[in-house]
Amino acid sequence: MSIPFTDEELKEPIQQIIKNKISPMLAKDGGAIKLLDIIDAKVYIQLQGACIGCASSSTTLEFIVKKEIQTFIHPDIKIINVPIGMENNLKSLDG
Repeated sequence: MSIPFTDEELKEPIQQIIKNKISPMLAKDGGAIKLLDIIDAKVYIQLQGACIGCASSSTTLEFIVKKEIQTFIHPDIKIINVPIGMENNLKSLDG
């Protein structure tokens, strides 16, 4: 995987996609999303609100979050949904 951007360079465009595209879609169903960090081109997000425990959250992750970020920024970016309580253990989560 060779992404031509540093984690720092990815932060602003990913925040904009989350704010302007993904968050409004999730909010329609009472859901929310938070960008936790970007480490080695892995985007650590947390689905929140109605997304927690929702049977459709894996579909949301795959077909909304992943699709938007990979389409608009780079197809090799990995998206990792961080379970509640794992926010301080990001590097232990495998992407």
